[in-house]
Amino acid sequence: MSTPTDPRRALWRNREFTRFITARFLATLAVQMQTVAVGWQVYAVTRDPFDLGLVGLSQFLPFVLLILPAGHVADSHDRRRILAACFTLECACALLLLAFAVHGLESARPVFAVMVLFGMARAFAMPTGQALLPNLVPRAHFGTAVAINSSTWQLATIAGPALGGIVYLLGAPVVYASVAVLLAASVAMVLTLRAGGRDEARSTEPPGWGALLSGLRFVRSRRLVLGAISLDLFAVLFGGATALLPVYAADVLHVGPAGLGWLRTAPGIGAALCGVALGLLPVTRHVGRWMFGGVVVYGLATIVFGASTHFGLSLVALLVMGSGDMVSVYVRHLLVQLETPDEIRGRVSAVNAVFIGASNELGEFESGVTAAWWGTVPAVIVGGCATLAVAGLWSRLFPELSRMDRFPGAES
Repeated sequence: MSTPTDPRRALWRNREFTRFITARFLATLAVQMQTVAVGWQVYAVTRDPFDLGLVGLSQFLPFVLLILPAGHVADSHDRRRILAACFTLECACALLLLAFAVHGLESARPVFAVMVLFGMARAFAMPTGQALLPNLVPRAHFGTAVAINSSTWQLATIAGPALGGIVYLLGAPVVYASVAVLLAASVAMVLTLRAGGRDEARSTEPPGWGALLSGLRFVRSRRLVLGAISLDLFAVLFGGATALLPVYAADVLHVGPAGLGWLRTAPGIGAALCGVALGLLPVTRHVGRWMFGGVVVYGLATIVFGASTHFGLSLVALLVMGSGDMVSVYVRHLLVQLETPDEIRGRVSAVNAVFIGASNELGEFESGVTAAWWGTVPAVIVGGCATLAVAGLWSRLFPELSRMDRFPGAES
């Protein structure tokens, strides 16, 4: 039998937690498969790295416009139903991509339109999912739940790209059909949740600019939280090389769509291994040093990847990038969730999601633009150098973050 000192076993026996984890795993697996297919298909049609940046931008613009209202919705409505609706819209996007692939693509514009819808779904799904998790587990187990949640998410990022690249050999329609099935299963799992939609978790604050901006005001009032999420934003914004992986697979490493799948998988392998280690041996001391160290490792690995022309070395560099990023994600997520009252957790999670979305989708656009200007390899190397510069600057702007020894809730 499990004991109070065995949170991992207790969490895996928590049916609400395992259902949520399963739904998120299936949805992430589907999205990662879809990302490989979309990237390869768009580049095959246009042969322009700028269009790969536009794939990210088309997701980011609706995301950033809707994310703050989405946070308020997550605080004022049943979070389970919102998440199910988001997965349903993502499933519809996969079906649209399936229809385009069957009829043949001559332009990337229809894909950009679908990515706008996908960005809308993600705008509501990210803060809702982040706010829902603390409602499903005891507070004493939350740190372990974060590590398990991150590890399973990373496991999906490992399996998804590799599976997407392999299945793409059967044709893009097969990938999109598989994605739709996985997302439909995610919807079914979320609809079975009994917890997470409690009335006491809902905000009674009327809608308006004050309610929408309350999460932003809260983050601004907590310098540790502001420093952590803004560090992650700019580090990944400048160091994001994943948007250019189709170019590396096709023109630099010459490994084809299956190789692209492995390139997209490698960061997830590093992050998952790091997540398992954090679940077994959580960071409890020198938290700030760990976070900044992770960013530095991420930047150095980005430079190595950018300069590499050997497939094996590129995989290792991406693996190390994922490990460094995982440390940053772990520290940031614990800081945000443990410091936030449940009644505004959705809105604070929305602010956090803005930073994450900007670092990912806007970072992809930045990578596409700089690659079109300077060339793919120089763009990635300069981005890695910029990440190192951000780490140094943030250690001066937020000295309390770099010197933080323990998480605030653990301080005596």
